[in-house]
Amino acid sequence: MNAISGLVKDTLPNYLSSLPIPDSFGGWFKLSFKDWLALIPPTAVAAGIGYTVYLAYCPAAKGGCSKAGRCNQSVRKHEAKVVDMIDIENIAEKAAFCRCWKSKNWPYCDGSHGEHNKQTGDNVGPVVLKRNS
Repeated sequence: MNAISGLVKDTLPNYLSSLPIPDSFGGWFKLSFKDWLALIPPTAVAAGIGYTVYLAYCPAAKGGCSKAGRCNQSVRKHEAKVVDMIDIENIAEKAAFCRCWKSKNWPYCDGSHGEHNKQTGDNVGPVVLKRNS
């Protein structure tokens, strides 16, 4: 415990106070090569902490839509826009249509949103069309 106490109370503050951080914006341009090298370790630590926080709190990092913001990962990717026209007259009593883009039976819902919701914390479900008879 003494080692941690010494690190927090003495070593770390002494190290941070010895860093060549200028008082003005123009001072950054006057730093020597050695000064810039001294700033690399604390910058790397700050970047690592920032990235860890990003992974912990960013929805996209938790399995939401992919890197490019795409939610549709597999449905008719060769088409510029996925559009389906379904005549309501052809629906028997009711039909459930997928909104999560995970269905293997597109455009109909196959329940894939359940796993999607567990993985992402989302609450998406199908669109259900019901015929009034």
